[in-house]
Amino acid sequence: MSPTVVVLDYGSGNIRSAVRAVERTGATVELTTDLRAAESAAGLVVPGVGAFASVMAGLRDTGAVDVIRARHAASRPVLGICVGLQVLFARGSEHGVTTDGIGLWPGDVRRLHAPVIPHMGWDTVEAPAGSAMFAGIEDERFYFVHSYAAHTPPAGTRTAITTHGEPFVAAVEDGTTWATQFHPEKSGDAGARLLANWVTTLD
Repeated sequence: MSPTVVVLDYGSGNIRSAVRAVERTGATVELTTDLRAAESAAGLVVPGVGAFASVMAGLRDTGAVDVIRARHAASRPVLGICVGLQVLFARGSEHGVTTDGIGLWPGDVRRLHAPVIPHMGWDTVEAPAGSAMFAGIEDERFYFVHSYAAHTPPAGTRTAITTHGEPFVAAVEDGTTWATQFHPEKSGDAGARLLANWVTTLD
């Protein structure tokens, strides 16, 4: 029986590509605002398109913040994508406004210091040793679209790093909570393998 994955629908833009990509792993995927489904699913995907503040507003308005925190505390799998990674940190600062994040990890998300913004396109990722997230991925190139990033690897996690003007957090593997700044659903074979690696961790 295939594991059930909920992709959280809280108004974060077009996330159908994430749904389809997870479906291709063989999982049963539901795009929903239903918090009971998000609580009970084998895996929860937190996508993120847009600004840190608007994503946090959507998560708060739907009551999803507590669900994400509870799943993390109970070691129940969560996958954050793009701004879905950023909001797992303590704070995000955009356009002079600082917004509290979900706070699973300390640290700030801020604008990249780079000659070209946004950071858009394919880039290499320096994967950490022993990572389950990057297992079996030989070409560690993934697709990025962002202007803001976290810069401090959370203690006690396996953190992947990419450099665009300066080093930043490209992915975090914290037990059963995984998150990527890049878009695995847009990253070809490497992204498909990463999603498959995540689905294999689901009960």
